[in-house]
Amino acid sequence: MAKMRLYYSPASPYARKVRAVAIETGLDKKLEMVNVALTPVEPNADVDKHNPIGKIPALSVKGMDLFDSPVICEYLDSQHKKRKLLPRKGRDRWVALRLQAMGDGLLDAALLARYENALRPEDRRWKDWVQGQMKKIDGVLAQLEAEAKSLKGKPTIGTIAVGCALGYLDLRFVHHDWRSKHPKLAKWYAAFSKLPSMKATAPPAS
Repeated sequence: MAKMRLYYSPASPYARKVRAVAIETGLDKKLEMVNVALTPVEPNADVDKHNPIGKIPALSVKGMDLFDSPVICEYLDSQHKKRKLLPRKGRDRWVALRLQAMGDGLLDAALLARYENALRPEDRRWKDWVQGQMKKIDGVLAQLEAEAKSLKGKPTIGTIAVGCALGYLDLRFVHHDWRSKHPKLAKWYAAFSKLPSMKATAPPAS
């Protein structure tokens, strides 16, 4: 298989999901990692060449560019012979995809809240907007707590997405004490965080 080039940032939770999938599938040694810096208001010209949306992660492989973490993860999962992280059929497939949607949805809301507070000029920040995003985050956390049993077992694309989302909360929302209200989820995450793929991709301390 041709060498793959992954454009990423160590702090990006979406890129972390891709990197964790690469490790779980044994494809990490085939990835050429390109560490880039960008924000919504400071794009990266190199990334723009490989993703018209201008976001990371972006994967360049076989003369083709792939972007958006679910697409990249599905591609990687098609390129190995180990146990698949995206179950091919049945209920397990939909459980994994549903968990991925919750993890990515939590991240979407967290990033919007983060950008509002970190990038928007202070006199233009909208408190109600941030509160609305935090409400979405708390809604996902409550649902994951209620469905904690579905997180158990070997890693899937769904549990990896959830794990990366919770890691981002710990990185950027240290004062949001999600563990006290969600003990089952917290217990699962404590164990999941010990996986080699999660430890190797842990973001740098803020």
